[in-house]
Amino acid sequence: MAVGARRYDCIVVGGGHNGLVCATYLARSGRSVLVLEAREREGGAATTHEFAPGFRVSACAHLLHLMPADVMSELGLAAHGLQLAAQQLPSVALSADGQHLRLGAAGLAGGAPAADLAAYAEWQRLLGRLAAALHPALTEPPPRLGTDAWSDRTALLRLGWRIRRLGRRDMRELLRIAGMCVYDLLAERFESPLLKGALALDAVLGTNLGPRSPGTVFSLLYRAAAPGGAENLALPRGGLGALTAALSGAARAAGAEVRTRAAVTRITVSDDRACGVVLASGEPLAADVVISSADPKTTFLDLLGSEHLDAGFVRRVAQLRSRGLAAKVHLALERLPEFPGLDGAALRGRLLVAPSPDYVERAFNHAKYAEYSAAPVLEITLPTLADDTLAPSGKHVMSVIAQYVPYEIAGGWPEQRERFKELVIRTLAAYAPQLPDCVSAAELLLPRDIEREFRIVGGHWHHAELALDQFFMVRPVPGASQYQTPLPGLFLCGAGCHPGGGVMGLAGRNAARRVLAEAA
Repeated sequence: MAVGARRYDCIVVGGGHNGLVCATYLARSGRSVLVLEAREREGGAATTHEFAPGFRVSACAHLLHLMPADVMSELGLAAHGLQLAAQQLPSVALSADGQHLRLGAAGLAGGAPAADLAAYAEWQRLLGRLAAALHPALTEPPPRLGTDAWSDRTALLRLGWRIRRLGRRDMRELLRIAGMCVYDLLAERFESPLLKGALALDAVLGTNLGPRSPGTVFSLLYRAAAPGGAENLALPRGGLGALTAALSGAARAAGAEVRTRAAVTRITVSDDRACGVVLASGEPLAADVVISSADPKTTFLDLLGSEHLDAGFVRRVAQLRSRGLAAKVHLALERLPEFPGLDGAALRGRLLVAPSPDYVERAFNHAKYAEYSAAPVLEITLPTLADDTLAPSGKHVMSVIAQYVPYEIAGGWPEQRERFKELVIRTLAAYAPQLPDCVSAAELLLPRDIEREFRIVGGHWHHAELALDQFFMVRPVPGASQYQTPLPGLFLCGAGCHPGGGVMGLAGRNAARRVLAEAA
């Protein structure tokens, strides 16, 4: 590190929500903390941007789902301006015949068979019990295997005890279903294709998996383990950028310095220890600890460099599955289209195009051959129904996540981009015939666009595939699973480490606690 470089106790690389959460907890402990964000504003993928004159939308992630209430309370986000425009959003499985199915905390409403009403209520009760046992594992560093450390042994015992306390019946069911494909589990429990399609979508959204892929029940359980369960969905007023603004305010109030337009090009090493960073401007900055909220491949292979790491570890990082398979579509609407069969309350929720698990699986099949689906799976929100700050008066914004959109396709995306955008609009028109006439502007973010815009290698919003072999004590890879890395002084705090993606902030809080514990 250059002589005279400004020194901090901690430098956080990346001003995404996890980086800001981590910085706040570190600053509150009395450390001098600097957050460095390459873009012109903080937030990473949790930002709000204007995609057409007067029309604003949550740029990548579009729902607040996984952030625990205790994290929001500890950070004092309400005092820093965070308001929720809507909470407990229902999910609506759309049907082409107008017989839509509404899923929520109160159960099912719509055309579900009587048997499914009881089966779904029992399923919700089971998920609630499993979530109570599994959620605590998200809020603390995962244990390491093969060590004699009492902290690791104790963590394993706590996890085992929580699962054992489920009772024999629920424990056996958890062990039976955790590795299953969700297609088989849904076939066991439910009759309605519409219900099974909606639950299958929840199991595969944001993944490189189809309903018949092994382990997809696990991803459904992960979603259910969120605070409040799978139905606890919210819309911040002003989009997710408002959440980021509150997080940034909390970090600054705690004493952290936040710099934007400050891209880090290198993590510096001295005496086999991370000792600071160098910015794109050439400015060196020194620190006792560097914490990266960037994705693992960027952190280890780009910013640090393989020369500072064991060859086996570098190989594991290089082989990390991190290609995104979901796109984002933003539509500016001159007026609200009618969805036959849906009232205004239902339109305020999350709308799903996944008519059956077979439909979802067929959509996935295209991706195996470097094609986008001819009938895509969609998650849709109309945030302006709850938040009129996002569009001009009387106009609306539609935010759509399209599942199974490959990073690369045969023939290349430049030739296919407009065709895919039109396909999404046509797919929506099957449920809202007036929609094409309402659209005045449209924006498409492909995985490559997400990679470029938000600096996430592969454009995967979880930074790495959320699967059994890349989760918990092996996330992101063995040797870097407890926010620590093989290089002393370098830590991780992004979505690529435990507990994974989603706008939850737990990785940031857990990493801060690990840094403080190491310094104690």
